[in-house]
Amino acid sequence: MITALDHIAIAVPDLEKAVTRFLTDFGLQHEGNEVVEAAQTMTAFFSVPKTHIELVHPLDGGGPIATYLEKKGGGIHHLCFRTDDIDADVARLRAKGYQFTSDGPTRGAHGARVIFIHPKSCDGVLIELSQPAEGTK
Repeated sequence: MITALDHIAIAVPDLEKAVTRFLTDFGLQHEGNEVVEAAQTMTAFFSVPKTHIELVHPLDGGGPIATYLEKKGGGIHHLCFRTDDIDADVARLRAKGYQFTSDGPTRGAHGARVIFIHPKSCDGVLIELSQPAEGTK
């Protein structure tokens, strides 16, 4: 079952500049950066109570975020909903006709199991489902 809005991801062409903006201009606490090899991204997280802002930047200039930035420049990339049973949610949504960008969940940031719902299934919005790794919130 979907339990919360986990994060809003923003694709950024310059990660250092964006991190500085969120730290200095907005006064948010930077929780650190993480390489997500499966998505070919470097991520930076900022918590806002009950949710997070995730800045995503292409790792080594490749992957889907690089393509997104080439086409659209920076901007909101996706919304992520936290789930307590990703397999059940995927099965339920597939039965309703939702299309996903992969066959099954993969490992994302913080070791979470993640999968993306294709934007064609959600009025043009890319939606991520994320089940936190055991022992994390």
